[in-house]
Amino acid sequence: MIQRIQTVYLILTFLITGVLLFFTPLWTLNNGKPFYFMQDKFYTILLGLSTMLSIISIISYKKRQNQFVMGRLNIILNLILLGLFVYRSLNLSGDTTTIVSEKGIGMFLPIVAIVLLVLANKAIKKDEDLVKSVDRLR
Repeated sequence: MIQRIQTVYLILTFLITGVLLFFTPLWTLNNGKPFYFMQDKFYTILLGLSTMLSIISIISYKKRQNQFVMGRLNIILNLILLGLFVYRSLNLSGDTTTIVSEKGIGMFLPIVAIVLLVLANKAIKKDEDLVKSVDRLR
């Protein structure tokens, strides 16, 4: 249901994790080459799971409780991904083969995804409370 605000938030999250990260590098290496998430299998798997959870959440709009749980899992997954990005850029910068010289905007896109997922979960919770209040009146 596209008219619900949480669907819009989830679609924006899908666009960030599934589309936008293909075009924005995570960081630039010392030799000037941009580093994309596809160059590391672990990042690819985590972003694929995050994208898949967003799509499943969009599809399961009738099951609000499942949608809420999938949103929470997606938030945790994006926090892990963000932590890995920060760890890689800070601790591995001393390695001579993969020196991170400049952080890209792609490294901070999971923060935007987390904010959108929190807003979606807030709207899902609001819908669930509305349905419960209407059921009480019957």
